[in-house]
Amino acid sequence: MQITAAMVKTLRERTGAGMMECKKALVEAGGDIDLGADNLRKAGQAKADKKASRVAAEGTIAIVQEATKALIIEVNCETDFVSSNQDYTDFAKTIAGLALSADCDDPEAVLSLNAPDGVTVEEMRRNLITAVGENVQIRRLNLVNSKGNHLGVYLHGGRIGVIVDIRGGDEELAKDIAMHIAASRPAALDADHLPAEQLDKEREIIRAQVAASGKPPEIQEKMIPGMVNKYLKEVTLLGQAFVKQPDLSVAKHLEANGAEVLSYQRFEVGEGLAKDDD
Repeated sequence: MQITAAMVKTLRERTGAGMMECKKALVEAGGDIDLGADNLRKAGQAKADKKASRVAAEGTIAIVQEATKALIIEVNCETDFVSSNQDYTDFAKTIAGLALSADCDDPEAVLSLNAPDGVTVEEMRRNLITAVGENVQIRRLNLVNSKGNHLGVYLHGGRIGVIVDIRGGDEELAKDIAMHIAASRPAALDADHLPAEQLDKEREIIRAQVAASGKPPEIQEKMIPGMVNKYLKEVTLLGQAFVKQPDLSVAKHLEANGAEVLSYQRFEVGEGLAKDDD
C-alpha cells in the first residue's frame, strides 16, 4: 500500500513522533494508522526505558495559579535545545495544571493523573520522549495553598520560578518580593529557618578566617558574631537588601507596607544536579 504524506501527517499529529518514524511505522503496519500508532507507543515505551538512565539536568520551570493556590514544577530534559521546544514546554504547563486541579504535589502520583483525553501523564511523558529523543523527567513540584492575602508569582525565562505567600500588602508587593527572591536566591526566610548544618559550616569557615588574621584571641572572639550576622543578612530573605531599594532590607520594606512573608518556594532548573560533560 502506498504511504501518502497525508497519512504520515495524520499519524504524526496523533502521536507527536518524527516524520520518518511515522512513515516507517505506517510501512510496517501496511498503512493501518491505528496499528501504526500502537506500534509507535510501544516503541516509545522502549525508548523511554532505554533513555531513563541518561542525565536530565536541563529543563524548564512552569507555574500555574488558580485563586488562592499555585503550583510550581520542574521538568527536566538533557539539553537546553529541547528545553525550548514548544511541545516540551506545553507538556510542563499541562501537567502543572493537572497537578494543581488534583491538589497533587507528589511527582510519582502526578504520573498517574489523566488528561482530558484519557491519556495518563506517564503516557504523555513517554510519547514526548519519542518525539524529542531525550530523557524527560518530572523532578519536583510544590503546591502552595495561600494562608495570607496574596500570592506573588514570578517566572524568569522558564529557568527560575518563585511563589511567595504574603499577609498584608498588595499584589504588586507580592510580585516584587517574588522577583527579589528570584534574583537574590535566599537560602531561608530568616535565621531561624536556616538549616543548622549550613550555619555550623559557615561558623567553621569564619573561625578559620579569623584565626588566619593573626589578631589576638580576644579580638578574634569579638569578630566572629559580627561576621556571622553579616552572613545571615546576605543569605536570608528578610536580612537581604531589597533589590529595588538597596538602602532598605526586605524586612524593613515589608514592615513599611504592613506585610509579612509567610512562606516561599524558589525553583531553578538543574540546581543540585550533575550534568554530563558531553
